[in-house]
Amino acid sequence: MTCPTTPATADPIVYVVDDDPSVRAALEDLLASVGLRAQCFGATRDFLAHPRDNAPGCLVLDVRMPGQSGLDFHRQLGALGIPLPVVFITGHGDMAMAVGAMKAGAIEFLAKPFRDQDLLDAIQNGIARDRQRLAQEAAGAELRARWATLTPGEQEVVRLVVQGQLNKQIAWQLQLSEVTVKVRRGQAMRKMQASSLPELVRMVDRLGDAA
Repeated sequence: MTCPTTPATADPIVYVVDDDPSVRAALEDLLASVGLRAQCFGATRDFLAHPRDNAPGCLVLDVRMPGQSGLDFHRQLGALGIPLPVVFITGHGDMAMAVGAMKAGAIEFLAKPFRDQDLLDAIQNGIARDRQRLAQEAAGAELRARWATLTPGEQEVVRLVVQGQLNKQIAWQLQLSEVTVKVRRGQAMRKMQASSLPELVRMVDRLGDAA
């Protein structure tokens, strides 16, 4: 029996944005040689216009391109809702540019010509980070879905439980019987699939404002 594919376990995609067709072709061949799927674009606008799969990925960006530069585009990724890890490649970089890119969150800044293995290592690092992000997002969504199955009364009890209040204190505060509090607490733990109170506390902590 095979496990269902999730975004975190889907085959990764490497997005390459470089205005030089020969570089794009070379990188596509390199990535294919190690079993990585690539989607190549000559400009950032082409990349934005193309639908992206919900799969682990990494973005390889040329620094200098006609129109929008890779550095400018990198600064906009957050606002665009694109959390892909970025690896910069350039034939015209300097130390200040590299430091700025790394401070802005880039994984690597490689000057052409670079070793193929250095690029592949950086890309694999980016894919691993993105896979972890997707897994965390999926876990968060699952936790929110469990929380949504609780009744308002059960959620109310849980909020007080994780504050450290005892059943009798919760019963007094909510004007309920202690038996009702125990029932709601037990139902909430079952629905949240929490095996212990500390685990329930950790779950609610991860939910943050959603709880």
